Amino acid sequence: METQPNNPLHGIKLDQIINDLVAHYGWEYMGYTIKIKCFTNNPSVKSSLKFLRRTPWARTKVENMYLNMLKHKK
Repeated sequence: METQPNNPLHGIKLDQIINDLVAHYGWEYMGYTIKIKCFTNNPSVKSSLKFLRRTPWARTKVENMYLNMLKHKK
């Protein structure tokens, strides 16, 4: 497996990203920031994973939100 020193998401699974975001922001804020139903209507990690794996634009927004969270935690 190649190392990717310039990719901060390398080795981090999508479910970990979602769980970390929910723990930090909560579903309500995530749904307000990224307007997708899996964050606003009966949110769960399972439904979010299913949607984000099929929807590249939404996954990109979630990954960017995660990167911003990491940047501000430092």
